[in-house]
Amino acid sequence: MTVVNRRQQGMLSVVIEREPDQADARMRHARMIRRSAVLMSQRGDVWQTDLVDISATGVRLARPAHWHGQLGDIWVLDMLFGEDINVHVMAEVARVTSHHVALAFARIPGDVQQALWNLLGGYADTLEPWDEDAAPD
Repeated sequence: MTVVNRRQQGMLSVVIEREPDQADARMRHARMIRRSAVLMSQRGDVWQTDLVDISATGVRLARPAHWHGQLGDIWVLDMLFGEDINVHVMAEVARVTSHHVALAFARIPGDVQQALWNLLGGYADTLEPWDEDAAPD
């Protein structure tokens, strides 16, 4: 895996790649900012929302108005990217804020895995630093 550190220097965004080490305890899979409509469903409840970002391990979604899910709930997510990539997965609610719902992939069917990895490209095996206290809402 590759660790990516991003920082701003003036008007430029600098990316430094290196191998992970012990100091990387607060790392996560790199997030790809991507827009897509998402259909969330669970036992007859269906919500439409928007994808904020996606990684090899999960997604962050805009929290639907009046959504009543809880940490640990399993939801079926349907995401359509372009005309030919339909990602249908099961995911567990890992974090809930006033504006976002973060879900960790719980089950990715075999026929969807390759499409997801192709979509993620280099993000699939890249790590980035993460500070929970500084995480955006």
